Amino acid sequence: MYIEKVLAAPGLTGFYFDDQLAIKKGAGENGAAYSGRPLTPGFIEVRQRGESLCIMFLLSDGQVAYGDCAAVQYSGADGRDPLFLAADFIPLVEGYLAERLEGMQISTFRAPAEEFDALPGPDGQRMHTALRYGLTQALLHAVAIKEKKLMCEVLAEEYNTGLIAEPVPIFAQTGDDRYSNADKAIIKRADVLPHGLINNVELKLGGSGEKLYDYVSWLRKRVAELGGEDYRPVLHIDVYGTLGLAFENNLEGIADYLARLETAASPLRLRVEGPVDMGSKEQQIEALSRLKILLVTKGTKVEIVADEWCNTLEDVRDFVDAGAGHMVQIKTPDLGGINNTIDAILYARAHGAGAYQGGTCNETDRSARVCVHLALAARPDQMLAKPGMGVDEGMMIVMNEMQRALRILKYRSG
Repeated sequence: MYIEKVLAAPGLTGFYFDDQLAIKKGAGENGAAYSGRPLTPGFIEVRQRGESLCIMFLLSDGQVAYGDCAAVQYSGADGRDPLFLAADFIPLVEGYLAERLEGMQISTFRAPAEEFDALPGPDGQRMHTALRYGLTQALLHAVAIKEKKLMCEVLAEEYNTGLIAEPVPIFAQTGDDRYSNADKAIIKRADVLPHGLINNVELKLGGSGEKLYDYVSWLRKRVAELGGEDYRPVLHIDVYGTLGLAFENNLEGIADYLARLETAASPLRLRVEGPVDMGSKEQQIEALSRLKILLVTKGTKVEIVADEWCNTLEDVRDFVDAGAGHMVQIKTPDLGGINNTIDAILYARAHGAGAYQGGTCNETDRSARVCVHLALAARPDQMLAKPGMGVDEGMMIVMNEMQRALRILKYRSG
């Protein structure tokens, strides 16, 4: 079997591109949009529609392999690749990449994925992470079609991970509608919730963290009220560096605050993502390493999760090696080829760090389904329900793909 034709079509994502810098600097909410001037290069609005690029391999037996290129909501922030607009990349896919893909025999996934993930573009620079993300999804799907196997089976064989026919915990994110959407996640019994989108000190965190404290207290009570005695989700809050802003990057003060926040969450386990944003990878690693030690010395069990400046496979390895946080987010589109996501999860697990297979609300149904197979093969501690911020849709897509795959695996194992 070989690739006969490569096609590309523009698509939408499940959310938006947002200018994180402009939002942190006070861009006002205006219904579903934001008012104010964009500050990150490439943006023409603070919020603009999310775009994807659908890659299709027409195979020689008449079947079609699919992959979706997508970039994160906060593109261009904290060292990430710039805005990804589909129209800019269609000629590259159907020209430059098609010349190298058409006629290629489909055999294994890992070697060609690594080859195309590292392939320079026509300008000699590495291709956009979103492009590599979608391209390698299509490669994996093509191999699964040829082998008549699930994508997770292909990955488990090539990476020698083995398959466990058990679900991976699913993390549901609420977006700004953090109260009613938390109710949805609790009713659907998400394993981890709510993310919360705490990206503004004045409106969402509070000058001394009081608004987040009240929210976590409410969450604890709401879980008990709606979930019952046998439901104990992990509370995972993403604060986008706002603790650093509120506490002027005083790590001792941040650690004391997180210890208080733990009491608001108890008896539920608490994770806090991105407590500070120090402006560079090196400073971020140093700060998270120190904060982790402070939390341990204070006897708290709060876990901090690395996100900002932890973008690539190399970044993940560096954060893990430095002990910069209890867990690393492996933000799937930022790593480019999905082969890098597998390698990152396996590296974190092998070195005693928590692995959160994340991504972005700004993905597609297709990329989310492929990510389920990455998770089943590599076994991260949790994976993100995506795309979108509505809870219902993302949980449905991820949960159903996972349950379909698990049922097939159990049947095949006898």
